Amino acid sequence: MNLTGIVYRPPYEADSLLLQVTKGCSHNKCTFCSMYPAVPFAVCPMEQVEADIDEYARYRPDAKRVFLEHGDAFVLSADRLMKIAGIIHRKLTKVETIAMYASIQNIKHKTDEELRQLRACGIHGLDIGVESGLDEALTYMNKGHTALEAQEQLLRLTEAGMDYSFNAILGCGGAERWMENADATARLINAVQPHLLFIGSLHAEPGCRLYQDMKTGIFKECTIGQLLDEQERLIRQLDLDDTYYFGSHPSNIVPMQGYLPDQKQDMIEAVRVIREHLHAHLDEYPTRGGEGSILNR
Repeated sequence: MNLTGIVYRPPYEADSLLLQVTKGCSHNKCTFCSMYPAVPFAVCPMEQVEADIDEYARYRPDAKRVFLEHGDAFVLSADRLMKIAGIIHRKLTKVETIAMYASIQNIKHKTDEELRQLRACGIHGLDIGVESGLDEALTYMNKGHTALEAQEQLLRLTEAGMDYSFNAILGCGGAERWMENADATARLINAVQPHLLFIGSLHAEPGCRLYQDMKTGIFKECTIGQLLDEQERLIRQLDLDDTYYFGSHPSNIVPMQGYLPDQKQDMIEAVRVIREHLHAHLDEYPTRGGEGSILNR
């Protein structure tokens, strides 16, 4: 199998086959991102993709899920994705789901009929970095979409029968707009009713613009107390029918998972307990380790 560079995947794809179909990210301009700074975007040759599938067929013939790499594999044309899906299903006959990272722009560039055809090929479970429902935050983070565009495109996925993860980042509004960020993001989440809600908190690694802006004070990051308040404010406003809340990313002060609405009060209580535990540190800034992990909680 040929995977180039550092490989990223969502935590819940730990048991999936990782199949590289692109290199880097087609956007690669998000203010907070340092995943592929030195990886020019490229489409992998179909011969390489098929050779990797052949190798998996020898060593993992019982695999049920494939995750396409790198940064936003859904940028590929519907025709190419369907061709890849066809090869996967022909050679890995037990595969049920083909998932991948996707952006709002990737969805926008596909027709409703193409989305339905892709879903019929087993493509769903898209992992989408929406990040925020606040337009000012989306502009600063250079996401390339507005909140309204995100809502329109995510509803198109639902109409096509595709499940997806709505990825949101606490702290996108900074210390001055954390309340607005929580409110706007909750409104967007409620409007689209995602199958999975993935929550992390804003952090920056050397090599991205946000890292420099935090160092110079251009962007004022949230304190521990503000991140806790934003998380609670967001959860309180969520009005979801059946969504799995995945908040166990190491960047979160309060790691938690559970179904909404059933475990909503439990989640709010968990935030309250940690706030009391950290009452002497609420005005401090998070000390971060690898992948944004919180070290002073």
